[in-house]
Amino acid sequence: MSPLIRPLRSLANGLGVAWWARVETSGPDVTYWFGPFVTRRGLEKELPVFLEDVSSEEPQSMSHAVLRTRRSEPLTIAAEG
Repeated sequence: MSPLIRPLRSLANGLGVAWWARVETSGPDVTYWFGPFVTRRGLEKELPVFLEDVSSEEPQSMSHAVLRTRRSEPLTIAAEG
C-alpha cells in the first residue's frame, strides 16, 4: 500500500467523498461500517472479505449498502436491547 493512501483516505473522509459500506444484520442487530476508501472500486474489491467475516458470526439476516459519506467512530453499532 502506498504511504500516501492513508492521508488520502483521511482527506476524502473529512470532505465527505470517501466510499463506505454500511452492513446491517439482525439477530444480532448490529450496524457495521467498513471504510473509508478513495474509490468505489477499491471498496468493492475488499468488501467480499468483510462480508464473509460478518457472516461468520451467523446473523439471521444481513444487508449492505455502498455509500459516499463521512464517518467517524464508532464503526460498529449494536442496537440497544
